[in-house]
Amino acid sequence: MLKKIIYLLLCTFLFTNSLPLLAKTRVVHVVVALCDNKYQGIVPVPEKIGNGQDPVNNLYWGAAYGVKTFIKKQPNWQLVTASINPQNNILERIVFKHKIDDVYLVADAYDGQYIGQTIDDFYQYIGGAKKGSLDIQQKSIATGGGADLVVYIGHNGLMDYSIAQLNLSAPEINDEKTRNLNAQRQAAVFACKSKPYFLPQFERAGIRPAMMTTNFMAPEAYILNALVDSWIKKQSPEQTREAVAQAYAKYQKISVKSAKGLFHN
Repeated sequence: MLKKIIYLLLCTFLFTNSLPLLAKTRVVHVVVALCDNKYQGIVPVPEKIGNGQDPVNNLYWGAAYGVKTFIKKQPNWQLVTASINPQNNILERIVFKHKIDDVYLVADAYDGQYIGQTIDDFYQYIGGAKKGSLDIQQKSIATGGGADLVVYIGHNGLMDYSIAQLNLSAPEINDEKTRNLNAQRQAAVFACKSKPYFLPQFERAGIRPAMMTTNFMAPEAYILNALVDSWIKKQSPEQTREAVAQAYAKYQKISVKSAKGLFHN
């Protein structure tokens, strides 16, 4: 009897301690259309931060609230690697590792002139296509259509051009297996009035919206940080919306109520 008890305790111990090894590494893939005064239909910003070919100083990348600079300063994230020109029209790619959870954040800075390609890649990713992988810290992590959360940050190019004008691939995913996989994933668009422009493609792809916007807004990295933090904690949609609104209200110096009205999930 004693041997049986010891055996059961040993099995329980081994199973419990193996759970972290079985947990799936989760990946956030962020595509950033660099702010570009020349090639995008935006209200011009100061020249230094509005050069879509200069990620170092760009509003959405190297500036204070840009993805690279802001996330790098957050205590829970560690910059693992940065590469220049990893792919055509991607000027820089950075990879962060969460210090507590087994989560990686991959972010790509796209040349602002090629906002059409940025949106097209995003569409491909939310549809489960263009799956990629990166070898990081002795493991392979999924990117693109294999990422668990895909986020677009930048100008809403669909406000300026139609899907046809941008030559976007906007397929409806009818394959049941792919739709089932997509239903387990999420995506977000931090761009002005993204809900009416991007939600139809979310529905065609069968992916769940983690966050969208309803009006003009600033797609800066503090809301990305709030979204990802809530997503890691597996909070409810309402908790996530509250967290994003709190962050936006803090940095934009507006009421939480007003900020909350800008976001939808």
